[in-house]
Amino acid sequence: MKGIIKALGLVFGDIGTSPIYTVTVVFLLLQPTVANILGVMSLIVWTLVILVFLQYNWLAMGLSIRGEGGTIVLKEILAPLVSDKKKTVFITMLSFVGISLLIGDGVITPAISILSAVEGAVLIPGLEDISRGTIVFIAILIAVLLFVFQSKGTEKVTGVFGPVTVVWFLSLLSVGITSLSESPQILKALNPLYGINFLLENGWKGYIALGEIILCATGGEALYADMGHLGAKPIRQAWAGVFIALVVNYLGQGAFLLKHPEARNILFEMVFHYAEILYIPFLLLSITATVIASQAMISGMFSIIYQAMTTRIMPLFKVDYTSIERKSQIYIASVNWFLLAAVIFIMLQFGESSRLAAAYGLAVTGTMTITGIMMTWIFYLRGKAVYSLLSFFITCVDLLYFSANFYKIPHGGYWSIILAMIPLSMIFLYTQGQRRLYRAMNFMSFQEFIPKFKEAYATSPKIKGTALFLIRDVRNIPSYITQTMFSHGIIYEDNVFVSITGRNDPFGITGFYREDMAFGIRSFEIQSGYMEVITADDILREAGIDERAVYYGLEDISAKNIFWKLFALIKRVSPTFIKFYEFPPEKLHGVITKVMM
Repeated sequence: MKGIIKALGLVFGDIGTSPIYTVTVVFLLLQPTVANILGVMSLIVWTLVILVFLQYNWLAMGLSIRGEGGTIVLKEILAPLVSDKKKTVFITMLSFVGISLLIGDGVITPAISILSAVEGAVLIPGLEDISRGTIVFIAILIAVLLFVFQSKGTEKVTGVFGPVTVVWFLSLLSVGITSLSESPQILKALNPLYGINFLLENGWKGYIALGEIILCATGGEALYADMGHLGAKPIRQAWAGVFIALVVNYLGQGAFLLKHPEARNILFEMVFHYAEILYIPFLLLSITATVIASQAMISGMFSIIYQAMTTRIMPLFKVDYTSIERKSQIYIASVNWFLLAAVIFIMLQFGESSRLAAAYGLAVTGTMTITGIMMTWIFYLRGKAVYSLLSFFITCVDLLYFSANFYKIPHGGYWSIILAMIPLSMIFLYTQGQRRLYRAMNFMSFQEFIPKFKEAYATSPKIKGTALFLIRDVRNIPSYITQTMFSHGIIYEDNVFVSITGRNDPFGITGFYREDMAFGIRSFEIQSGYMEVITADDILREAGIDERAVYYGLEDISAKNIFWKLFALIKRVSPTFIKFYEFPPEKLHGVITKVMM
């Protein structure tokens, strides 16, 4: 039970706050006729069934590495199954786009959730004339407080997230049941034929409406992305209750529309109509629920960026660990302030949730489509024909919703693309720059290095103690090591080459000696999962290594090409991996190598 409550707070905040705005924005496009209401409600119900239950709750969550889920996990599962290099590159590109879309979505989610909740204040007697600017100001203030709080760590407050979200879903369920009891004919919408007829009868307009209907499933991807925090079982169990609450509430909103076709802010007007005395507590609860949804998204962004750093597709950012007990509780200041600036900009740019809905959905459906493609491919290569066919059908539904969102591009959807292009551009620039830098480095081969080292070790005076030299691959010796040992004559009695490599699975840390390279020089390797937070010093102590000095290379990059100049700037302002792995600062010696790109 405890796991279920935690899952409600951590995983279902985003999809749980979708009823605040989904039906409202759909019926800004459509007339609230009986046929339209039944058709839209049918599509909402079956969207939740196909895209959240089947795609994420069942199929995707069955694909994990040691209980961890997400786009990077799908890539790590799929890549070893294909032998063709071009296909591997395509899979890598897909994962890059998926990660970038999720980050873009991470900006829009807090903006639309908080704005839509604050807009409910206009129904409070005496606040009917509250200005649009005041609503935006209050929403920005809430966002600022939320982001400022991140550096303190979320550990202390996450305990209350679950119970508050339970109250939120019970409120949605209660008001939905109350409304359903007055217009039970809305239950016809459970028949998918109403949704199909709606699309056939409305043609182009019905197709465009799919771009707003999909908002009911935003946050569905969190079921899979957050699986590693709690495990699949509590998330699946919690989803059963969440699904019932959401379906009942959406059908209740449809029932309310049948009786009150003039309604505009449907969920809040429904609550005001049936329980006016409880309206202000419900409004405060809805704002709290949107803050929880936003908090879960921000924490998710930190995890995604951390995965991208440890898998070396993004530059290193300074990471702070906000919990002694749980290393997964991290805070990345640069990401936090970038998200806050982007959220404030989006709120000011659009001004109201109904307009912001025009930018929302493109990134979500793009992520869902990429997940669908990778799932279908994995099941096909594993020989699971039924699962592969079902995944293919789901991917077609994803593509239908994704293409419907193209209509939003000139109406604000381009912001979704711009936001996703920022991390995508950084990923491409960084990965290509690292490859180019590696080629430009003046490496000495292992076969050439060993005889020179043996000669220098035998003839040169040696410094007592152990020195560590950080290296990526012992087969290619970087110039900073040859420069230190052969040009500067710095050779210790015991020299250890330390390499830190990532593993394909999310968890696990191992440190071990490789074969000795020569007398006086050893090789030690640390392997870690991409979700692990490692302190290299602790691992070295466990292996009995007590060094006097740690040497590492720094590149002074000169470039003429504008892209490589940008890459050089990124390298210059990013913290070094030394800081990332927490080596003792008093032992560090950085050796600069000039590199032309």
